Amino acid sequence: IGVCVLEKGSEIGAHILSGAVMDPRALNELIPDWKEQGAPLNVPVTEDKFLFLSETGAKSVPNWALPDNFKNHGNYVISLANVTRWLGQQAEALGVEIFPGFPAAEVLYNDDGSVKGVATGNMGVGKDGEPTGNFQLGMELHAKYTLFCEGCRGHLGRQLNEKFKLGKDADPQVYGIGIKELWEIDPSKHQPGLVIHTAGWPLESDTYGGSFLYHIDNNQVMVGFVVGLAYQNPYLSPFEEFQRYKTHPEIRKYLEGGKRVSYGARAITAGGLMSLPKLVFPGGALVGDDAGFLNASRIKGSHAAIKTGMLAADAAFEAVQAGRQSDELAAYPEAFRQSWLYTELYRARNFKQWMSKGLYLGTLMVGIEQKLLGGNVPWTLHHQHRDHEMLKPASQCKPIEYPKPDGKLTFDRLS
Repeated sequence: IGVCVLEKGSEIGAHILSGAVMDPRALNELIPDWKEQGAPLNVPVTEDKFLFLSETGAKSVPNWALPDNFKNHGNYVISLANVTRWLGQQAEALGVEIFPGFPAAEVLYNDDGSVKGVATGNMGVGKDGEPTGNFQLGMELHAKYTLFCEGCRGHLGRQLNEKFKLGKDADPQVYGIGIKELWEIDPSKHQPGLVIHTAGWPLESDTYGGSFLYHIDNNQVMVGFVVGLAYQNPYLSPFEEFQRYKTHPEIRKYLEGGKRVSYGARAITAGGLMSLPKLVFPGGALVGDDAGFLNASRIKGSHAAIKTGMLAADAAFEAVQAGRQSDELAAYPEAFRQSWLYTELYRARNFKQWMSKGLYLGTLMVGIEQKLLGGNVPWTLHHQHRDHEMLKPASQCKPIEYPKPDGKLTFDRLS
């Protein structure tokens, strides 16, 4: 069977923005001997801390009181870009053709309306839209089945969603934006495997968001801040909130004297199980964050992307072996419903809905559901609104004064 991967980045991993804590469960199933094969999961989590921040203080949650979703024993602090590069090498060794630098620009359809494949964009087009001397026509790639794995709000995934009405029985999808910096810090402050999460300041208690600070190897830490995009005050700037967060004494103490190495931002699909669209359509399927498989309660999605990739691949392989093509891979959503991933997302199905009701009520209810009842509750909450519907007119909100950046700990956007 010919398997081809289109990668919009210049190389595998170029478009991955994630220092992450990875649950190796799906990787264990995919490549059981990944350790011997040299997978770059080198820093096991050694300690979890969860802090509620006020402007100058911090209250630490004792470990016995933390719900399981915030416990990372057995997980690894990784550079996801390095892990995907390594996975790319494993795939190529198996004969998978990988075409980096070719974004899929449009979906191609058969006469019966099923997905035929994709076309890559034309290269060498000038600013005026006219071909230049380097013009290269896009390629059409036809397949028996096409799996769309573009990450959060993938542009082809959105088109497929509309064409096949995949979301008609699901709650509206909700999103966050995660802003992240990689820092090199003073070796005396570095604790490989330390994982810190925070909630509270600098956000108001009615705004969903929180932070992470992960110590990886080589005296590096990844520090990031997530803001739910259902915030109400249009004066709020997620970027400025992140800069302000770094000035908190509990965070500043790790970063001072260090230097920022790189930075970026990405969208996060946070709706969870209730917002999942139909996963399959004639000729293809949505995989990973293109469908919205992130577990927001754990701030983890890479294990879900690997697992759903495996389930979709199994379904496609069986179909091709049976001489089928371009139909619906019904075995994929069925296998998902029988999998540990479904169980995990089902337990966390109310997380974002509770947290949208405010920090204090949300924390209390998530604690009751996850800690006391193990996620086995008879009720299910639903997302009623899309994020943008929650924004209030500026005239009803008070402006937020953000401090000027100092160029050492805090930065402006342009830098």
